[in-house]
Amino acid sequence: MSASLPARFADSGLDWIVPEWPAPACVQAFSTTRNGEGGTAFDLMPLRPGSAGARAVLRQWLPDDPVWLEQVHGGEVCDLDQVHARSDGKLYRADAATTRGTRRVCAVVTADCMPVLFTDRSGSVVAAAHAGWRGLATGVLEAALSATQSAPAELLVWLGPAIGPQVFEVGADVLDAHCARDPGAGECFTPLRPGKWRADLYALARRRLLRAGVAQIFGGGRCTFTEAAVFHSYRRDGPAASGRMATFIWREDA
Repeated sequence: MSASLPARFADSGLDWIVPEWPAPACVQAFSTTRNGEGGTAFDLMPLRPGSAGARAVLRQWLPDDPVWLEQVHGGEVCDLDQVHARSDGKLYRADAATTRGTRRVCAVVTADCMPVLFTDRSGSVVAAAHAGWRGLATGVLEAALSATQSAPAELLVWLGPAIGPQVFEVGADVLDAHCARDPGAGECFTPLRPGKWRADLYALARRRLLRAGVAQIFGGGRCTFTEAAVFHSYRRDGPAASGRMATFIWREDA
């Protein structure tokens, strides 16, 4: 696969998303939506019955099978240079993945949480993180940054589709989790009514990245909840009906 990925998507009619960021040509990445080829429903929830067909369709766009994760809203990072897809069918328990190898595919699945992609200016490393409010508070972005072993000033970060600040209603537990170590994080919450706020995941992520020394931050602004024709949403559709999107990043030979 070459750097012509966006053109290939246009030719296919897919509305999948290619990040708009100044990543080197050897870095490839995209996010799926709820729409597959020919307008068919597309769901990549790991281990869900019937998802194998979606993964087979997906495989034509990837250089290798991705290493799927058992995401638990934590801060663990899976180093794909040390592991490979498991033969026992189980998933690695982590919320981020990184690699310096070529054609090894980092993958995270989301349906309101934020997929976050990382690379450096030279394209020598890539990473993907699954960042909901718990993961952000736990420090998954900082863990992924550390795992790249790159200077923060050299990193580029892309924020993928997540639930937007106009609809993401949370309670005091979420506010407290973010303000406990960073009182200024309260700026990312808008009071709604007693005991309730609207949280801005994009602002929280940018704040954490900036505090960690990352200045080149791209993406953000989509809303998985309100853009119902494009995205799955756990909060909108409920646990039984909601599907999952997936976001991928990998390195090609330079």
